[in-house]
Amino acid sequence: MKALVKQKAEPGLWLMDVPEPEPGPGDVLIKVLRTGICGTDLHIRSWDGWARQAVTAPRVLGHEFVGEVAAVGAGVPADIAVGDLVSGEGHLVCGACRNCLAGRRHLCRRTVGLGVARDGAFAEYVVLPATNVWVHRGEVPLDVAAIFDPFGNAVHTALTFPLVGEDVLITGAGPIGIMAAAVARHAGARNVAITDVSPYRLELARKAGATLALDVSGTGIAEAQRLLGLKEGFDVGLEMSGRPEALRDMVDNMTHGGRIAMLGLPAEEFAVDWSKIVTSMITIKGIYGREMFETWYAMTVLLEGGLDLTPVITGSYGYEDFDAAFDEAATARSGKIILNWAA
Repeated sequence: MKALVKQKAEPGLWLMDVPEPEPGPGDVLIKVLRTGICGTDLHIRSWDGWARQAVTAPRVLGHEFVGEVAAVGAGVPADIAVGDLVSGEGHLVCGACRNCLAGRRHLCRRTVGLGVARDGAFAEYVVLPATNVWVHRGEVPLDVAAIFDPFGNAVHTALTFPLVGEDVLITGAGPIGIMAAAVARHAGARNVAITDVSPYRLELARKAGATLALDVSGTGIAEAQRLLGLKEGFDVGLEMSGRPEALRDMVDNMTHGGRIAMLGLPAEEFAVDWSKIVTSMITIKGIYGREMFETWYAMTVLLEGGLDLTPVITGSYGYEDFDAAFDEAATARSGKIILNWAA
């Protein structure tokens, strides 16, 4: 089969013929139809410091996908059948640690990442344990189903704290930040302000439902407060950028008792004013991945309730044109980029 492979420990990706995977007991073989390009994939392509530590070449990339069940192994539950349209949870867990046994699989200390430490979905076929397969029972556009993984990041982050009637601040208008803005508005937030330095992505955020999309290249978050007429600061913060200045400015503009959910991964350690966090009684919670599978239920219900993710999808390419797709995904003038494997 054709697959997109990190073949060598150097920058670049290679489209290659590799053996088709076979499902073992409890596994599902999936014919891939669409995949989404993630920031993780961009890191692996460029072979930066993180990728060199996390990935061993050769490795088939990709963890955002939708496909059809092609075959099932022994012991797979009857509710997963050949022909079902499915996406997959890209975090594979041990099933035996304290958190797994307690049903908190998203907190497993031995999590293995699809397309990072295990061959992934940038291929014509992928194998996953049945416990990681999500069957789409309703009508979901293929491009939207392909990005359920990052959509789940947005939903997990946005719904960590109650949002009804709250003023929400999102720092970082990448695709996940934009989806989080759409979720927050849909979930009942009064105002949703989002910040970035890319006019293109800020416009995408407006289309997705942000109340205010602010370019902070020449101003700060205090301007967002002024424009929205806030008196005491934002109630909920969603930090999506991983930028030190973004978190510091967010903390400065939170109300006392405000709550911050952090999904953005900083490139290195940085200082924050912890005295301000303490005296303002601010809660900060780290977010990683999705809650299995509560977040997936929430995603499906949000879409059934009319949430529209199409503004965040800005490009689609055949898998043979992966270089052009990755080049576009690496710019600040794109949202989610889709690779089509059905052709």
